[in-house]
Amino acid sequence: MDRSTDKRGIGVTWRAILLGLLLIPPLTFWVMEVECVWHSGHPTSISLMWGVVFVIFIIILFNLLIKRFLPNWALTQGELITIYVMLCMAAGLAGHDTLQLTIPAIPHAFWFATPENEWSDIVIPYIPKWLVVSDRNIIRGFYEGETPFYTREIIGAWLKPTLWWTAFILALGMIMICINVIVRKQWTEHEKLSYPIIQLPLAITEGGGTSKFFRNKILWIGFGIAAGIDIINGLNVFYPMVPRIPVRHNYYDLGRYFTEKPWNAVGWVPMPLYPFVIGLGYILPLDLSFSLWFFYIFRKLQEVFTSAAGIRLPRFPYLSEQSAGAWFGIFVISVWVTRGHLKEVFKKIFGLKTSLDDSEEPISYRLAFILMILSFAFIVWFCLRAGMTFGVIIGFFAIFYAFSVAITRARAELGPPAHEMAGMMNSQQILVNILGSRKMGAANLTVSMYFWFFSGRGYREHIMPHQLEGFKMAERAKISNKRLVLAMALAIVIGSLASFWALVSELYRVGGENGPSVGHIGQFGWLTNELNYPKGTDFPAIFGMIAGFIFTFFLMAMRMRLLWWPFHPAGYALSTNFGVEYFWSCLVISTIVKYLVLKFGGAGGYRKGLSFFFGVILGEYCIGAFWSAVSVIFQTYTYDFAPG
Repeated sequence: MDRSTDKRGIGVTWRAILLGLLLIPPLTFWVMEVECVWHSGHPTSISLMWGVVFVIFIIILFNLLIKRFLPNWALTQGELITIYVMLCMAAGLAGHDTLQLTIPAIPHAFWFATPENEWSDIVIPYIPKWLVVSDRNIIRGFYEGETPFYTREIIGAWLKPTLWWTAFILALGMIMICINVIVRKQWTEHEKLSYPIIQLPLAITEGGGTSKFFRNKILWIGFGIAAGIDIINGLNVFYPMVPRIPVRHNYYDLGRYFTEKPWNAVGWVPMPLYPFVIGLGYILPLDLSFSLWFFYIFRKLQEVFTSAAGIRLPRFPYLSEQSAGAWFGIFVISVWVTRGHLKEVFKKIFGLKTSLDDSEEPISYRLAFILMILSFAFIVWFCLRAGMTFGVIIGFFAIFYAFSVAITRARAELGPPAHEMAGMMNSQQILVNILGSRKMGAANLTVSMYFWFFSGRGYREHIMPHQLEGFKMAERAKISNKRLVLAMALAIVIGSLASFWALVSELYRVGGENGPSVGHIGQFGWLTNELNYPKGTDFPAIFGMIAGFIFTFFLMAMRMRLLWWPFHPAGYALSTNFGVEYFWSCLVISTIVKYLVLKFGGAGGYRKGLSFFFGVILGEYCIGAFWSAVSVIFQTYTYDFAPG
């Protein structure tokens, strides 16, 4: 068995890559079934994907047995990390905000076009036919169900768009990988960013999964408490006489207590109490966990102020635009602090004299640069062929990759439990705000609408942070990462193909006409509105982005000048848009708990608390995954322990 090694130890082996590839199809099927078909259970919507962690946990349990009886065959930590990263790639592509949006959109216009919506005249002429399935006889089973998928006609009709979209997704992912290769040394080795999200995967995979970790009594106390809550709540779904422990975000609404103006402008204010999110919050730096819930309250107060002041501008105070400006600010700050390293990287690429060594990088900087150029050239060609114009393509992907870098930086530095940005904070809408839908034109708007899966609804399953975290895990575990880029690329390809297979074949079985999979095609409503009511530049929205950008720099300047300053710009960027509703009150609890533990227990108390909350996270992930599996096996709704 090939176990390529170097001075850093066992690295990415071929058997780990093979095992990862074999696990991708069942994982993507599970994700598609519970998130898209049943909309009950969301294994990919949290930064630390619970579906992937559960699969790795099961592998580790088997690995402990193998280590006992066949130690030479046991998986190493490097191999477990490889599998973990590959599954994160695939699960991210199959996730709630990614291909679950594009796959149902592929035949959507041709099935739902009516004389009333006029899609035959205003939408369908601009749809690139090589990227969709348009034959109503073929797609009838997709919506009505009870149709054999494995026929020559149906598979043949779906194969061409599936392969084109997979090639496009690979190009997108390769650019992300190459950017991560270029910034890795600066962010990981020089700045030593904390990467909170990887702490649990690193802990459970250490030594190939050591029994020492699982003998920790504090861990099992946390596991038992969290598992008990999910067992009770799971039974409550089937047997209502079993009392429910109310922890979900939709059990409480504090907003209903604010009935008088202007306070009723706060709207929906859920109070989630998810134990595992409290555990994830405990891992976060205190300033970020505080900033996340503080700026959530700050956002609500902006809405109260707007009502009190009688301001009637549509969308004021432009929360999504503030958030977009904040993310642009984080991107600029990220590039600025990396500027010295980037200068040396470009010297290395062009053969100039530099002391920068890339011999221990996953691939050389020059190869990373070449792959970036080739991948982006393919993306430009793909979009031009689809009907977009060159200027819009450049603007669109500049915005997307700016957000991608900013999200990856925030994950590496701070590790928020989730990073949903669902308030129309995407390249499409930002370009409409800047250029106006009239200037963008029908072709650009229509094609970009199909890009909702990577620049659209929420960004929760963004694969770029997982890539950098994979490189960091390899560095922390002191293993070679030389084949990790190949493993990621293969996982992207197989993850895309498996996602198409899982969802398309399943909808031909159950039918998607009235299911959640069709209900999430909101991009067609957006497109129809922009085409029917073309508009020019939205200057108030631009001013909102500028305000968010400036405020982000103010927060960063204060952090640099005042050591005690607790307000982090990433908290402002995340909380000013929708998404923090799902976990803000959990972070209030974790902030208080962590502060008290550090104050009275010191480093030893923190480590004991970390073991406890590792158990809480694993307990919920394992029992929650069990209920999710029950929903797939018995085709019924079960308890959903995580927001989505």
